[in-house]
Amino acid sequence: MKTEKWDASKQSLIKAAQLLNKQEVVAFPTETVYGLGADATSEVAVSKIFKAKGRPSDNPLIVHVHDQSQIQHYVTEISTMAQQLIEHFMPGPFTIILQSNGTVADTVTAGLDTVGIRIPDHPIGRALIQEANLPLAAPSANLSGKPSPTTAEHVYQDLYGRIAGIIDGGATGVGLESTVVDATGDIPVILRPGGVTKQQIEQVAGKVELTSSLKENQPKSPGMKYTHYEPDAPLVLIDGDQSFFQNYIHSYQQEGKKVGIIASKPLVNQLQADISYNCGSRDDLSQVAANLYYGLRYFNDTDVDIILAETYPQEGIGDAIMNRLTKAATHRYTQNKNI
Repeated sequence: MKTEKWDASKQSLIKAAQLLNKQEVVAFPTETVYGLGADATSEVAVSKIFKAKGRPSDNPLIVHVHDQSQIQHYVTEISTMAQQLIEHFMPGPFTIILQSNGTVADTVTAGLDTVGIRIPDHPIGRALIQEANLPLAAPSANLSGKPSPTTAEHVYQDLYGRIAGIIDGGATGVGLESTVVDATGDIPVILRPGGVTKQQIEQVAGKVELTSSLKENQPKSPGMKYTHYEPDAPLVLIDGDQSFFQNYIHSYQQEGKKVGIIASKPLVNQLQADISYNCGSRDDLSQVAANLYYGLRYFNDTDVDIILAETYPQEGIGDAIMNRLTKAATHRYTQNKNI
């Protein structure tokens, strides 16, 4: 299959929308990461997402719609609590899980009676959904298990020849996937941390719970069961001070390995490694979040044998950062304790 790459012009959106209506798959930008979109009501179209990504069929997809009025077309009911969450966080990096009315394809929900829906806060993504006049099932536009794409070039590297086209809308903003919240019960439950923090949700809904397991047999949300976000080289988390981190760099180098590090600016400047990637200020974790996937992919174009990564406080968007790093890592060393 020839994969076309377009700019974000009106003409390109029309062409992409026409392909979506012909049951093809198209990658497009959102404020979180690039999504791989297909008609969420078509089993044929959705099956092409799974094939292109190599994604397990029991891993549900998120449905992207243009505005709040469309949500009711795909769910049985919207509780008062759910409506409050929708009004506060949509459009934005927020996905809500509600009871499905069966309109979307079974492959989207992985056979569950619930469906995840979000409204992207990106002018190009929303314009494409409106132009296609379709709900779009859209997981991240990468090969399954690899770091999510934050540029069109990342999509091209992973999925060229596997999809119909890519709309280039530049680099994404948030850089991590949406927060997923199960609103089917009386108390909202965060299934996947993301761009909207637990603290922000608590301000709207009061009590908020965190899922007790990230590996449910039948996950309601993407990112709960399978390995995700892995760069080509093994990733190891280093949870300790500068001296502790440097000792591990030297240890791996003494084994003859070329070491890459991904860390915040102050630490990168203090450490001596073979290749370094500065992912932003530790004082502003939104910078780290925005650069994290780009950093993980950065090392794929190098000859490093191992990547060592800094850890971050699990508060605010730090929850989402550590969720992604933990899933991507093969091991974690903590000062005075190995995990």
